[in-house]
Amino acid sequence: MDWSARENVRAKLRLMVKRILRKYKYPPDLEDAAVELVLQQAQALGVAWTA
Repeated sequence: MDWSARENVRAKLRLMVKRILRKYKYPPDLEDAAVELVLQQAQALGVAWTA
């Protein structure tokens, strides 16, 4: 399944990452940037794994 193309899957992933960041008391003002970074890294890994 290509999770990077399905917005509902990306939304679930975003929510999971936010919950983990809150659990470990990540600063809320930096949360959005961290979530985007994690999604970018996951997408890059996905591309590398399929190549």
